[in-house]
Amino acid sequence: MSRYFEKLTNKVVVITGASSGLGEEIAYAAAAKGATLILCARREDELARVKAKCTALSSAPVFCYFLDIAEPENIETVCTAILTEVGTVDVLVNCAGFGLFEEFLATPMETVEKMFRVNVLGLMYLTQKLAIHMAEKQSGHIVNIASQAGKIATPKSAVYSATKFAVLGFSNALRLELKPVGVHVTTVNPGPIATNFFQIADTAGGYLSSIQWMVIQPETLAKQIVGSFGSSRREINAPFYMEIAGKFYTLFPHIGDLLAGNLFNKK
Repeated sequence: MSRYFEKLTNKVVVITGASSGLGEEIAYAAAAKGATLILCARREDELARVKAKCTALSSAPVFCYFLDIAEPENIETVCTAILTEVGTVDVLVNCAGFGLFEEFLATPMETVEKMFRVNVLGLMYLTQKLAIHMAEKQSGHIVNIASQAGKIATPKSAVYSATKFAVLGFSNALRLELKPVGVHVTTVNPGPIATNFFQIADTAGGYLSSIQWMVIQPETLAKQIVGSFGSSRREINAPFYMEIAGKFYTLFPHIGDLLAGNLFNKK
């Protein structure tokens, strides 16, 4: 395994979905280690708030860009601006994404398409644009935020799980493709995180309160993710017992279906 970055001084870190939730906390953790930050999201007022806090944590530069990850033209514009105004990227954290807990038969196809555009296609588009330059300099680290839903599918998450299965498969293949040119790929597979993600995903409400025993605090996971920067770590799975459950699900699929349809089905 390659050496972790002990410090992020002079390292350029791009974070999508940086205006809230896990992306916001990753920004703070990276700022505390001296990274030059490029914060991307749609909510520019919230980006300004996050930038102010990052600036208080570090004297390193912080750049903000409006980014709608579902729009290829916007991605193209932002990537050009980043490479021109800041320079080559050392770490890319693909954190932007959303979900909706609803039975597939009741989910409008417009929602399905949007979820794939945000969670999968936008992630792939941005990754390709920046990874080309990482490969040229034979150095870089791509961190894709997937989900335990990409390993253990549960009712009311058919579309969301499909997008995260896609991110997981994409990351596994990309890791092998980029290894020879010195670019690392890490997939993060968290269980439920205490963020505003569920304000959109859980339309019925009450999901987080019903699974308090497995909820992850974003600050803790963010520090773990930032601590992996510069390494060839394959995956980060949290909480740890979800990783065990994922392996059990693969080895014993029939029993796994019973667990996914009952123990983990709290939506």
